[in-house]
This record gives sequence, structure tokens and C-alpha cells, in this order.
Amino acid sequence: MRLVAKIGTSSVTDASGAIAIDMIASLCAQVAELRSAGHEVLVVTSGAVAGGVAALGFTERPTDTGTLQALAAAGQSRLMSHYNTALDQHGLVGAQVLLVPNDFVDRDQYLHARQTMLRLLELGCVPIINENDAIASDEIRFGDNDRIAALVAHSIDADVLVLLTDTDGLYTADPATNPAAVLISDVAADDELMSVRAGSSGTTRGSGGMASKLAAARIASWSGVRTVIARATRAGVLCDAANNVANIGTTFAAHDRSLTARKLWIAFAAQPAGVVVVDAGASAALVTRGVSLLHAGVMEVRGDFVAGDIVEIVDESNAIIARGLARVGARQAAAAAGKKSVELPDDVPTELVHRDDLSVF
Repeated sequence: MRLVAKIGTSSVTDASGAIAIDMIASLCAQVAELRSAGHEVLVVTSGAVAGGVAALGFTERPTDTGTLQALAAAGQSRLMSHYNTALDQHGLVGAQVLLVPNDFVDRDQYLHARQTMLRLLELGCVPIINENDAIASDEIRFGDNDRIAALVAHSIDADVLVLLTDTDGLYTADPATNPAAVLISDVAADDELMSVRAGSSGTTRGSGGMASKLAAARIASWSGVRTVIARATRAGVLCDAANNVANIGTTFAAHDRSLTARKLWIAFAAQPAGVVVVDAGASAALVTRGVSLLHAGVMEVRGDFVAGDIVEIVDESNAIIARGLARVGARQAAAAAGKKSVELPDDVPTELVHRDDLSVF
């Protein structure tokens, strides 16, 4: 079995923002137990920024991107040092892998990253993966390590993705404010995972939250990967997840649908920059025929996106039917809305979104 374990900032650091050495030691001990049982394990870890906050003596987490990037650079080496020390106690070798979202969008970079991670597993290493926050921009603010963990699970054909956090799993409401909230133990593959309005990060140290974990769960589910959201401090959580023990958190069943990493990123991981409203004919064509979105079917354009940005495509009732990479900016799209291909200027592509860059829900 191949398992990807992701641990969030709130679990891998303490209340002051310092790296929680005991938590890393516990996680690595569970990794060693799984390895002894013949399984392969990759760890996706947050904590670089928080580690930098503590190392440089900040009293609270800054908000400007430049400082966050600098803190990530200072904290990442300290984070890896603790992982290496903990893994060494079990005769295992950790290997740092730093990724950015484009590593899953650009085909060449995707293949290089996949090849590196698979080769590390062949060599007996434990890949320790983090987002490359020192050079990232928006990704720091969106907490994409959850999504990156799901895309890693997809790229290396994992069997299980475990998202370790500071809650027991997904609840029907926020348990911190609603005592009637109930833990959801199982989510079927055909459930609308993204319909749940989950909250953002519950601590000032982290940048993700249950919303990003739901997005990650859907990425993994649509990749055919069973996903578990569980409390990081639960004893034996990784082994129980690998053995599919019931009621260890929230388990998302694997979907039989399979998308490429690029389309998974477009569908669930990227941040949309605008909205395109389409008529009934275009909506039906996208859903049933898998065609490109032509300008003729566009009724309205919202937002200020540019070519290459992600846009949500909604029908006349404002229901999301797809996401895709826009081939033109919002201004050109608005000007071309409702026009047939023969009516378009020569410099405007026939498709607003090409079918190769389109993920239909």
C-alpha cells in the first residue's frame, strides 16, 4: 500500500508557533511502523512559516507576502532537521521535496516531480514534501498544502490520503460554536463534497482549514484515492487509516471517475478569478458532449480575469457546471459574448475555454 500523510501547521507547531518536536516524533514513529509492514509512505508537512516565526522571535504571524516568504526560508531548514532526526531513530532517511502548484499544471514539471518522488520510494526514502513557500505567492495565503497533498496522492497512484488536523474530522456544523454538531464518519463517492460550507483556519498559525481539506478530499476521491480527515494526536491514526478502521475520523470513498492532474487542479485546487454565465444550450453541450466553450453561448462575464486565469462557468440559475482556463481576458470575453465564431475579430480565439482546459462537474 502507498499512503500519503499530510499534517497541518496547527498540529505540527505548538501554541507559540514553535515546531512541536514530540508531534513529529510521533508521526515518524507511525511512518516507521507502516514501513515495517511493507507499506510506502510520503509525508506532506506544513510548518515552515510558523517555524520561522518562532525562530526569528516574532510574537505573531505577519500577513505580508514578502515577510511570510522570508520566514518560510528560515523555518524550512529547521522543520526538516526535526524530521531527519526523528526518522533517523528508526533507520529511515528523509528526503526534502519542495513543490509549487505549477508543478501539477506544467506537463514537464509534473513528470519530473512524479519521477523524483517514485525514485525516492524505490530507494527506501521517506519523501518529506512541502509547498515551496519561500518563492510562492498566493499559495501561502490559500494554504494549498492540503490540495498539494491530494495532487501528490494522484500523481504517485496512492491508495490512501490521510489529512491530519486538530479536529476529529468533518462535522455537520462548527463544533466550537455549535454543541449539536455531529461528526460525519463516511462520505460516499457520489456525495457533493464541495457543497458543505466549511470554515477557514481555526488558528492564527495555519492558513488552511476544513474548506481546503474538503477540496483536497474531492481531488483525491476523483483520483480514485480513499481519503481520511482525522485528528493528528489520535493514537495509531496512520495505521488505522491504512487498515480502513471504522470511525477514526471522516472517510471519503474513492470515486470511479479519473481526471488528469491538470484538470484536477483546474477543477478543485486553483482559485477562480471570474465567472462566465452560459445559456441552456451551451450548458447542455458542455455537460453532455464534452465540447469547448464557445463565445456564442456566453450570456454574461463577471470579474477582471486575464488569459490563463481560472474561471467558473455557471448556468442561468447560477449553478456551477464547470471550471476552465480562459483563453482571453474578461474585457475581450465580454465583448465577444453571444457572438458566433465568424463574427469574432481575428485576434480572438474561437473558444473562450478549450475542452482540454475544462473540468465539467
